[in-house]
Amino acid sequence: MIRKIDHIAIAVKDLDSAIPHYRDTLGLTFLGTEEVPDQKVRVAMFDVDGVHIELLEPLSQESPISAFLEKKGAGIHHIALGVTDIEEQIAGMQEQGVRMLDTAPRPGAHGTRIAFAHPKSFAGVLVEFCQKED
Repeated sequence: MIRKIDHIAIAVKDLDSAIPHYRDTLGLTFLGTEEVPDQKVRVAMFDVDGVHIELLEPLSQESPISAFLEKKGAGIHHIALGVTDIEEQIAGMQEQGVRMLDTAPRPGAHGTRIAFAHPKSFAGVLVEFCQKED
């Protein structure tokens, strides 16, 4: 079951130059950075009253974010919905005919397990389902 909007992810070319805009200019609470090797990204997370803004910087040309930046430029990459049971969510989406990019959960940032649905299933929006580990 979907519980909430977990985060909105924004692709950026340079995390270090983007962080001050969100932290200092907007005054958002900066939660820190981390690398997610599975996704080949470095992530910065900010809190906005329980909903997060996640900045994504590619670590290599093989990163999906690198391809996104080349094709579309910096901007909103995906919306993430927090779920209570990621396996159940994936199965439910598949039963409803949603094209899933991930048919099994994989590691995400901040101790989450994630799975993406294809943008064609949601009017061009890349949707991530994420479950926080207890």
